[in-house]
Amino acid sequence: MLKIGLTGGIGSGKSFVADLLQKHGAAIVDTDVVAHQLTAPGGAAIPAIRQQFGSAYITAEGAMDRARMRELVFQQPDQREKLQAILHPLIRDFTFRKVQQAQGCYVVVVVPLLVESGTWLQYVDRVCVVDCDEPTQIERVMQRSGLTASQVQRIMEVQASRQQRLAHADDVIVNDGTTSIEQLNVQVQQMHAKWCE
Repeated sequence: MLKIGLTGGIGSGKSFVADLLQKHGAAIVDTDVVAHQLTAPGGAAIPAIRQQFGSAYITAEGAMDRARMRELVFQQPDQREKLQAILHPLIRDFTFRKVQQAQGCYVVVVVPLLVESGTWLQYVDRVCVVDCDEPTQIERVMQRSGLTASQVQRIMEVQASRQQRLAHADDVIVNDGTTSIEQLNVQVQQMHAKWCE
């Protein structure tokens, strides 16, 4: 089955595009969803996170304390690497299993850090970038998460730049501040038809 790696910066609308593709019959495996499952109460990553970072980074319910961990990894890049060393292999294993079980005309693997990781590029047949201008990204993330503009910019700084992502793209879906839902739907339909061929 054809494997599409779907990526884009924070706030670009990757999840929305994935939802539209799913309505057309694509199988969707979202690594963010996998990561949430791994760091939820009873998740496979929790014992290693507790051992590496201490119980202060685990909530009373037994999940990873996301807000506290976000602060730590942005202030100390070496701590981010330790967290990634725990999560990335687990995310990859769980994702591959889901891809092998997928039913559909093709499978879309949603990977926010597809370009940055370096490893995902070899596992997908095509890379589709959901492209968006930075001011729109910042505005969207602030609206949905309550983060400040500077917090969103800090997240964007550790992600690949728009140019780096586009350099790896086989396909591009534009979802910037001027794209209507109708225009987005048309792009998704065209991409779906192309991939089904």
